[in-house]
Amino acid sequence: MEDERIVDLYWARDERAVAESQAKYGGWCLTVARNILSDGADAEECVNDTWLGAWNAMPEDRPARLGAYLAAITRRVALNRWKAARTQKRGGGETPLVLEELSECVPGGESAEAALEAKELGRAVAAFVRALPDTERRVFLCRYWYLDSIADIAGTFGFSQSKIKSMLARTRKKLLTYLRKEGFYDGR
Repeated sequence: MEDERIVDLYWARDERAVAESQAKYGGWCLTVARNILSDGADAEECVNDTWLGAWNAMPEDRPARLGAYLAAITRRVALNRWKAARTQKRGGGETPLVLEELSECVPGGESAEAALEAKELGRAVAAFVRALPDTERRVFLCRYWYLDSIADIAGTFGFSQSKIKSMLARTRKKLLTYLRKEGFYDGR
């Protein structure tokens, strides 16, 4: 079924919207959740929460790209679950590795000022990513948005794992330079 028709089902509050979303995007959303969480049952619960989140949000939103919209909901739900598990000294998946890789580029903090800076940082990173060449952007997003493993990204793009690692390292270096230029670098 076409995305526009599925969105129409959500807007009509027709329960078939959930079934159609599951049929078309369930596998992708499950992959996103599994990349963040190492537990298959938790990932499946996140996908179920995605359908509820889409059901509750759709009257407000009419997304142009339903797959990306649903994946973003899944990612948010899975990251929240991962944070909760991490608080309890648990974790897994690619999340710790990805956060460690980006830690050299992204400043942190807990204050209200830091929260405002984080919002501005998000805008700056988004602008940086939009300006990347297509392949570099897609590889970067696979790793740092969808939390795909290096092996999965290499398979998707037909590159060696070492090429993917090098590409990501160069892109992180460019990001760090960009963030310094934009005034986000905290001197580390």
